[in-house]
Amino acid sequence: MNLQEQEARYIINTYNRQPGKTLLIERGEGALVWDDTGRQYLDFVGGIAVNVLGHCHPAVVKAIKEQAARLLHASNLYYTGPQIELARLLVENSCAGRVFFANSGAEANEAAIKLARKYGRGRYKMVAAYRSFHGRTLGALSATGQQKYHKGFEPLVEGFSFAHFNDLASFAGLIDEQTAAVMIEPVQGEGGVYVAEAAFLRGLRDLCDRYGALLIFDEVQCGMGRTGKLWAYEHWGVEPDIITAAKGLGGGLPIGAMMAREEVAAAFQPGDHASTFGGNPVACAAARAVLETLLEPSFKAEVAARAQIWNEKLERLAAAHPDLIAEKRGMGFMNGLELKEPLAQEAQRRCQELGLIVNAAGERVIRLLPPLIATEQQLDQAAEILDQVCRALEERGEGSI
Repeated sequence: MNLQEQEARYIINTYNRQPGKTLLIERGEGALVWDDTGRQYLDFVGGIAVNVLGHCHPAVVKAIKEQAARLLHASNLYYTGPQIELARLLVENSCAGRVFFANSGAEANEAAIKLARKYGRGRYKMVAAYRSFHGRTLGALSATGQQKYHKGFEPLVEGFSFAHFNDLASFAGLIDEQTAAVMIEPVQGEGGVYVAEAAFLRGLRDLCDRYGALLIFDEVQCGMGRTGKLWAYEHWGVEPDIITAAKGLGGGLPIGAMMAREEVAAAFQPGDHASTFGGNPVACAAARAVLETLLEPSFKAEVAARAQIWNEKLERLAAAHPDLIAEKRGMGFMNGLELKEPLAQEAQRRCQELGLIVNAAGERVIRLLPPLIATEQQLDQAAEILDQVCRALEERGEGSI
């Protein structure tokens, strides 16, 4: 049996991989990957927003190798240097006072939900947004505002309700004295790349303060420099009580972090929450290398310049295909192109055929998550391929043209 046949035989089918259509990726470097035939692709999915520094970034690889040769795992019964050093970096470069380490975004969000309830002392209600995605574990799934992910797993965790993103009145109608927290993605990712409005986030902050509820920002996808700043909330100057991070934090290794203000973090006492692998030395060493790179002033300036170029290219692309593209959304290196017809899967397939890997978020949105290290030449190449695909779809008579 080849590898695809073995996958079909031995792995539980939750990912809908398709032999002949799904790539078998063997190697990656920077913004590029190579499949098992040796063909090269521009990777603008990046492990679903994970590879913010691209594949196998030298600083990350070096940190992993050195730590793996020293200590792989010790558990949280003991102190380990990489975990403490990473926690310090995160606290010094955010509005948080303390950190809890997990292994994924879903785990970080589970920790946030538990902390909000513990801090709330009897408050149990949580308000989240429609179209949101916070993970697939039961608590995080309960906070996810997409019914398609709930089917087959009800009843979910009690106390969750949903309001419309960027609609403050919708949230105001649900928040009361029993609300433990409001949980929001400053930029909705899986739901279609929708950016929060400044007035909306400021209004949520005011509502939470009025009722004594916590404000949780899920920055699992939009954090770690992806929007042009280390944390997306920095764009609006609205500080949450809890931040969750994962994906790009580890540069390719699994790690999650739940960060909270000092007063809020104090609600957790020994035994309230734990993770055997949380804060693993190798993952923390990798994350420290990622953070140190992202925080370099010269790197931040270069990313900002390239992000502006990339967004201008996408704006021009949308303007050139008004009958096909309804809207360009996003910021930094987290963008979505909404199509007027359900052609996202077709666009994804055609891009791959031309050597560009993109992601379909639902039926109508092409999600673009290039690494922050993508060169201007690679951005040019990606924009050209997207333009070719748009023209091909228009020539087929698909879309509202």
